[in-house]
Amino acid sequence: MNTPHLEHNLNHPDRETRLQALRALAASVTLPAPGGFVNNHIHTCYSFSPYSPCAAVYAARKAGLATAGIVDHDCVGGCAEFIEAGAIAGLPVTAGFELRVDMSGTPLRGKRFNNPDQRSIAYVAAHGIPRGSYAQCEAFLAPYRALRDARNRAMAERLGGILAGTGIALDYDRDVLPLSRHGDGGSVTERHILMGLSRGITGKFGRGEAALRFIQKNLKLPVADKIAVHLRDSENPHYLYDLLGALKSGLLPRFYIDAAGECPDVREFIRFTRALGAVSAYAYLGDVTDCVTGDKQARQFEDSYLDELFALLAELGFQAVTYMPSRNTMAQLRRVMALCERHALLQISGEDINSPRQPFVCEALRRPEYAHLQTASWALIGHERRAGQDINLGFLSEKSRAEQPDISARAEQFAAFGRE
Repeated sequence: MNTPHLEHNLNHPDRETRLQALRALAASVTLPAPGGFVNNHIHTCYSFSPYSPCAAVYAARKAGLATAGIVDHDCVGGCAEFIEAGAIAGLPVTAGFELRVDMSGTPLRGKRFNNPDQRSIAYVAAHGIPRGSYAQCEAFLAPYRALRDARNRAMAERLGGILAGTGIALDYDRDVLPLSRHGDGGSVTERHILMGLSRGITGKFGRGEAALRFIQKNLKLPVADKIAVHLRDSENPHYLYDLLGALKSGLLPRFYIDAAGECPDVREFIRFTRALGAVSAYAYLGDVTDCVTGDKQARQFEDSYLDELFALLAELGFQAVTYMPSRNTMAQLRRVMALCERHALLQISGEDINSPRQPFVCEALRRPEYAHLQTASWALIGHERRAGQDINLGFLSEKSRAEQPDISARAEQFAAFGRE
């Protein structure tokens, strides 16, 4: 059995080839027993990631995750494959999507939420999509994705103006679209544009000092010392992703165009997820000091008005908050956890996987303070299965809430359903 070849085929362009490779690996490779770690925020190549859904499931299983969840931007194109891959690999999984919503119709209009690029726009997620409802999700998301694609083209053109005279040209159809799963229902993001540029830079200058000098001198971008070390290393296997991170941090604001129509009003998102039977979640970012991925500058986000924000989330009808323990201090998360309890919001954990440098396992989850995050992940699995049979059996249905009003006790109940 040629394991390296099969692992390579997990990212093959053809879906059935990927699934066949995973079946062969599952039958021949001894993987570690699942531990207590969970991750409900794994991106795949259907938005931006080095992993296909099959490759993501395999990496998650290999890392020892007990459960995993797919969350791609503006699309559900990889969900069915992710669910099938989970069954093949023996990994319980859930499906969701991530979306930006417009908060300008709320009392917190003009605030910087969890979005470094634009005020009044917030990242949210739909978790636990009932199986069999992906077509409904696609019908909801496709128009917003089309609007985003038009803005992507305009941003690529603006970036082309910045690159004029540098000897590097960027063409959206030639250099950006082929990096995505755009033709299979996937989305194109700003990261695809920057990956196209990263490939152009390394194509002209190679990997190492010359590429670093180009972005510092020609593009006039500051590069953090720890990123510069990676970019000087021509043997760095993650070079393109590290280069992308450096470009995103300093260059994106120079060609970014504000999102408008592609971001539904937050109330529209809540109405859709409620009708679908999915769990609506706000993605807490919190003030950033040192960014793990190197693509966010130190700056303030929600912490200065967090009490107001959580009151608004509850008023709007959000059902959960998702956060990444590795990205925040214990003081930040104690405050978030207390506010979730006050407003009866389910707490979901997920590490934003979109780079090969990011581990699937969050070591912070070893702390006893986060035991409830494991319970919530299993509860999502239980919810997704039951809501797929009947939406009235879901975690947040009127029937379920009436039978068990306490959200923590209900999470334990649905976690038991998930583990069955």
